[in-house]
Amino acid sequence: MSRPTLRERTGAPHARLWGLGSYRPERVVTNAEVCEWIESSDEWIRSRSGVVERRFARPDETLIDMSCAAAEDALAKAGVRPDQLGAVLVATVTHPFQTPSAATAVAHRIGAEPAAAMDLAAACAGYCHGISLAADMIRSGSAEFVLVIGAEKLSDFLDIHDRGTAFIFGDGAGAAVVGPSDVPGIGPVAWGSKGESWDVIRNKYSWTELREHARLGAIDEQHPADAMPWSYLTMAGQSVFRWAVYAMAPVCREALAAAGIQADDLDAFVPHQANLRIVDALVKQLRLPAHVPVADDIRHQGNTSSASVPLAMDRMLTDGTAPHGGLALQIGFGAGLVYAAQVVVLP
Repeated sequence: MSRPTLRERTGAPHARLWGLGSYRPERVVTNAEVCEWIESSDEWIRSRSGVVERRFARPDETLIDMSCAAAEDALAKAGVRPDQLGAVLVATVTHPFQTPSAATAVAHRIGAEPAAAMDLAAACAGYCHGISLAADMIRSGSAEFVLVIGAEKLSDFLDIHDRGTAFIFGDGAGAAVVGPSDVPGIGPVAWGSKGESWDVIRNKYSWTELREHARLGAIDEQHPADAMPWSYLTMAGQSVFRWAVYAMAPVCREALAAAGIQADDLDAFVPHQANLRIVDALVKQLRLPAHVPVADDIRHQGNTSSASVPLAMDRMLTDGTAPHGGLALQIGFGAGLVYAAQVVVLP
């Protein structure tokens, strides 16, 4: 007796971005305010990072609040109802619960249940990972529409007295609705990891180390038994800078080649807003033509990790820097170390 053959779903021939949305907290934190926390200056911060100001969420404003605001903006621009979503992906490293995921709460609040919902922990590359996964879901028939959100409340995990990180990070959320298309709208992904350098951007303590502190006493000489430590983000800035500058240009070229696109064909370059010096170095290494606009959202938003690419892209579309229907190269890279890049058609 022969075994039955499994059925497979088939989806749309291609996928594209249908709409982008964003949410930026109201509170603006200037370099002057940061200099009250660390020994620095506005000139030093601008020269090292390009950051002029950043946004911080209110203490009572959660990552889920920001995610929902960005999601609703993206859905409205895409003309897609929440009940049409087959999946909700939230890229984040600052949801304060390891479980349950932020995505399940977002799906419920925006009315997307019973959509599949999950978080992606790929740090600053999480959104670009999510775009690739969403495109694969749509082409395979797993979902007709997928909501991809990059959201971070980094101010909750920021040591404001750490001169290496206090000036760089900010809060915010960006979202994209990915749906079916008759023509290619999302190019093949170029992605990967370099786990041997996993510790150059990390939380200072693991959950188990914090548990041991609570049980036994002092965790290190800075945190005696009566001082509860917090797992702030730490970063070996020079190591990250060198890796991003020299290793990410080849990834960009790989994404362009996989999509059959030349740099001259681009209408926008949207790299992760890690540091303006890194962005400038990538532009130089790629020999990007002068007519291609480059995202510089970091100047007024700071580094928002997984939210930075959708926030920057939405700003470029809103202010007319990039054209609707144009071609954009996007790349995310960060803790892990992980990275992902693809060429997309702007919604």
